[in-house]
Formats: sequence, structure tokens, C-alpha cells
Amino acid sequence: MEPTPMKQIPFLSCSVSFSVAAFCGLLFSASILAAPAANVKTSVNRTESANRVQESLVLPYPFSSESMGLNIGVGGMLNGYYQDQMTIGGTIFGGDVSQAAGGGVWNFLLPNTERFYLSVYGMMGYYPKQRAYAGGTRDFIPANTPLPGSNDSDNTQFLEADGSSNWFDIKLEYALPIGATADKGSVKYQLKDGLLISEPSGGGDWNPLEHGATIMVLRQFNRYQSFEFEQGESDGSIHAIELGILHDNTDFSINPSRGSSQYFSIFHDAAWLDSDNQWTFLNLDMSKYFSFGESDYAHQRILALNFWSGYSPSWELEYDGLGGKRVVNNAPYNEAATLGGFYRMRGFDQNRFHDKAAIYGSAEYRYTLKYNPIEDVNWLKFLKIDWFQLVGFVEAGRVGAQYTASELLTDLKYDAGFSLRFLAAGLVVRTDIAVSDEGSNTWVMVDHPF
Repeated sequence: MEPTPMKQIPFLSCSVSFSVAAFCGLLFSASILAAPAANVKTSVNRTESANRVQESLVLPYPFSSESMGLNIGVGGMLNGYYQDQMTIGGTIFGGDVSQAAGGGVWNFLLPNTERFYLSVYGMMGYYPKQRAYAGGTRDFIPANTPLPGSNDSDNTQFLEADGSSNWFDIKLEYALPIGATADKGSVKYQLKDGLLISEPSGGGDWNPLEHGATIMVLRQFNRYQSFEFEQGESDGSIHAIELGILHDNTDFSINPSRGSSQYFSIFHDAAWLDSDNQWTFLNLDMSKYFSFGESDYAHQRILALNFWSGYSPSWELEYDGLGGKRVVNNAPYNEAATLGGFYRMRGFDQNRFHDKAAIYGSAEYRYTLKYNPIEDVNWLKFLKIDWFQLVGFVEAGRVGAQYTASELLTDLKYDAGFSLRFLAAGLVVRTDIAVSDEGSNTWVMVDHPF
């Protein structure tokens, strides 16, 4: 379709329809809606680092894509230098058209407190060929045409143009004085060869008072995105808040092998400042992990399961006299009930599907190898890679205009894929390749998708 300007196209994520590089993801994956905004505050001691929690990494990186061409960047991070659980990082990259820079501070323990953690991070960039599966909020869509981004929509129903994508987040987290954080707001892990050798933080009976860590979060997030069409420029903004609670009852929150986690949150944009819409969204994310132990070739064999669902009570349809429809009081196409991209439905484009409600499930088999091919390669030791992991995964999901079984459990979308992951300086980095009936995608990101 020929892209046409629209009023409401707020924010495309850091990855701009793909993951720009591992470091962009490493520094900013916590800002992406698909990942819970809350996380367990941790400090990691690697025996290979003489039991010091401080870790640092500077990494130049090239990357190339069909839409952005060749780009070159550099990223860096400091972890555990001022406070054991705190991370400081930044990245900058550029190409023929694209350019971006960002940075932030994560998990800073506020002075004179024991359990309040502040994170502030953001990014500014300009990107070619930004793509939005959107267009059903300004003009009425004819009755016989599906809304762009809906479950029945065609993958050619998108808008595309060069433009800016800027965002800024600030969040305050509180570690409840129960379970693994009864005595202190953070959890300390001891690792050998990237495997937990200290007391696990959870994984036993589900009892938040005794096991696991429970974190409350208040996040304020801001997005601005512009599209420079031949017919003129369109832009949009959001200024929203999220209030959530996480209970993580896994043995090792960075790389769980057993236990479970649950996260529930409420999003709301009251159309403050220059926000385009007023909207509300409810979000539930649950994961479960089963360990099958060690084998001749694997340190770990893990079955990881995830279920996610969301619903926007404010989302409504308006109709004209000819049966045409448009959406009002909705979150933007890349927030709320959205599927597709580097966290959920990886075989589809970023934010490919969005609607009033969504449901999603995934299963991964994670096989942590005993063999480390670069263990004795001296010039790569600065990467501090402790293990490699092979992962096979399948996913299913659906968006819909109603939160009912008949709507969300029929005509599901599916994909499957393979992933190579490694633990570098206590951080999981992954390369996922996924295939769906709309093609294939490769994503490079930090952290497990769940």
C-alpha cells in the first residue's frame, strides 16, 4: 500500500523493526513493553573475576539491515562499581541515514533507604524506513477491510517513512521485606562457570512470605515518533504511567532453571501534555521453569513456559453510516495488546499485530552446553563468556477485538525457531531466528525473552 500521513503514530522502539545490535538491547531491553518493568535486584560474583562484583565491558559493533544499511557503533557498561546492583551504560551508532545515542543508570539504591531503587534511561535517534502497522485511528476503514494490525490484516497494511524515534523512562522500584529480600533489598548470587553455586533465591514452594523476591514498580514513560512522508510530516507522543508488582520465585532470576514468576501491571495515559489519546491497559505475564538436570553434554536442560495476556478496557470502535470503523481511546500500535518482534511472536515483524485484547504462549527448551568453544581463546577473554546455550522454541498468539475464548482461541498465529545464547559478564545475550507464515526474522537482544 502507498503510505499516507496519519495523526497518531507514537514511538517505535529502540530496535526499529529489528534489533539494531546486542548492545542496544543490552542497555535498553528493560524499556520494552514486552519485558516486565520490575526485576529482582541482583549482584553477581563470578569466581573467574576473583569474587569481585564489578564488571565492565566496551564493545564496538557493526550491524546491517535491508532498511538501515551498514551502521557502526560502540557501547559500554559498568556494573557494580558504585553500588553492587547498579549498572551504568551507554551506546552510540550511526550509518548513512540512521543515527542514535542513549544511556542510563539502572537500579540505583536511593540514599538513606534500603529498598527503593531508581532507574533513568532514554534514547534519541533518527531512522530510515520506520514501519508502523497502523492507520485505523484517524480515518474510517471500509467495512470489508480489516483494521491494520488486526489478526486478519494483511502484512502489506503498514505505513513507512524516515523519521525520529525518541524515548525516556524513569522508574522507582521497591523490594518488599519478605522472602528472599526479607533482610536486604537485593539478592547476591555466586557463580562458577556461569552456574549458580550459592543459595538460590527461590524455586521451592510458592509462598511469597518465605521464598522468592517480590518487587513493586512505578514507571513513567515517554515516547515521541515522527514520520516524514512525501506529503508532509506526521508525529505523535505518549506520556504514560505503569504500576505493577512482580513475584519472582525462581532459583536464579538471570537464568532460571526451576520455579516460576508472575507479573501484573496497569498502564494509563491520561492524555497529559501532548499525548494523543487517553487509554488504559491491563497486563498479566506468568512463567514456569522445569529442570531436567545435567547430561553428558549439558550442564542444564530446562523447559521454560510463558503465558501472557492483556486487555484494554478503554479501547472502542466508532462506525460511520456506511459501516466503516475506526479505533478511539486506544493505546498506540506499539504499546498494550501488541504481538510480533523480539519478545513475543519472533517470526513476525516488530509490533505486527495489535488490538483491544491479546493472548500469547511460548515453550522453550534450553540446553546449556558443557563445551565452551572460546574458553581458551585469549583474545576473546574480555567478553567474559561463561557458557553457550542452544534453544528451540515455539510460540502461539492472537489479538482480538473482544476478550473471549471464541475470539482469542481461534485462528491463532504460530511460529517456531532456534536460538544461540551465551552468558557474558553475568548477562544473557541471545540471537534468535524465527520462522512464520509471513517470513523469517533474526533478533539479537539481551536477556531471555522470559
